[in-house]
Amino acid sequence: MVHLSLLQDIFAVISGLLVGFSLGLIGGGGSILAVPLLAYFVGYHDHPHVVIGTTALAVGINAYLNLIPHARAGNVRWRAAIVFAIAGVIAALGGSILGKAVGGHKLLFLFAILMLVVAFLMTRPRAERTGDVIKRPVAVETAWLIVVGAGAGLLSGFFGIGGGFLIVPGLMLATGMPILAAIGTSLFSVGSFGMTTALSYAWSGLVDWRVAGLYILGGVAGGWIGAKLATRLGKNKKALNWIFAVIVALTAIYMLYRNLAAFHL
Repeated sequence: MVHLSLLQDIFAVISGLLVGFSLGLIGGGGSILAVPLLAYFVGYHDHPHVVIGTTALAVGINAYLNLIPHARAGNVRWRAAIVFAIAGVIAALGGSILGKAVGGHKLLFLFAILMLVVAFLMTRPRAERTGDVIKRPVAVETAWLIVVGAGAGLLSGFFGIGGGFLIVPGLMLATGMPILAAIGTSLFSVGSFGMTTALSYAWSGLVDWRVAGLYILGGVAGGWIGAKLATRLGKNKKALNWIFAVIVALTAIYMLYRNLAAFHL
C-alpha cells in the first residue's frame, strides 16, 4: 500500500466527512464522490484499483451504520431488502471481478461517465409518494426484485459504489413501496454490495484498510452533521441537489480529462 503523509491522512478524514455529510444532507449521491476524493484530493490516483476497493469498504460499512436508525424507525422492508440484496450480491461479485480485469485508468474514465449520469439523475424530480406499500403478487414482486437487484449489483460491483441512486428507484419500481421505506431498505443492499466488492478487492490485496478506517471515521461524523442540517433546510434541499449535481459533473469532467490517455493507442 501507499505510505501517506499526516496531511494526506487528514485529507482522508475530510474526504470521508464530505461523503457522509452529503449523504446525510441530501439522501444520496455522496458515495459517488468517494472515489475521486481519494484519487485526487488525498493523492491515490496512481493506484485506481486500490481506490475502488478501499472506498467500497468505507461505503459499505457506513451504509450498515446508517441502516440502524432506519430499522429502529420501521423504515426497512426486510423481505424485499433480503431478496434484492441476494440477487445483487451475486451480481456485484461478478461485477467486481470484471472491474479488476479492466485497466485502472480506463475504469476511472468509465466511472466519470457514470458520474455524469448520476449528476443528471440528481436534477430530475423524484417521486415523493408517502403512502402504504402497494400490494402486488408475491411472485411478480420477487421477480422484479431479482432482476432489478442483479442489475444494480452488477454496476455497484464493477465501479465499487454503493449504488443508492439506482437501488432506491429500483425498489420503488419493483415493490411500489413509498420513498422513505425505499431509502431505509436500500441501505441494506448498499452495505451488502459495498462489502461484497470490498472483499473481492481485498482478496486481491487491493484494499488499504487504514485509509478505509479514516474514511469511515469522517463519514460517521459527516453523516450525523448532514442529517441534522437536513431537517432544517426543508424545500431548500432541491437547490442543494442542483449544486451537488454540478459539483459531481465538474469532477467527472476533470476525471475524463485526467484518464483520457488510457484510451490512446
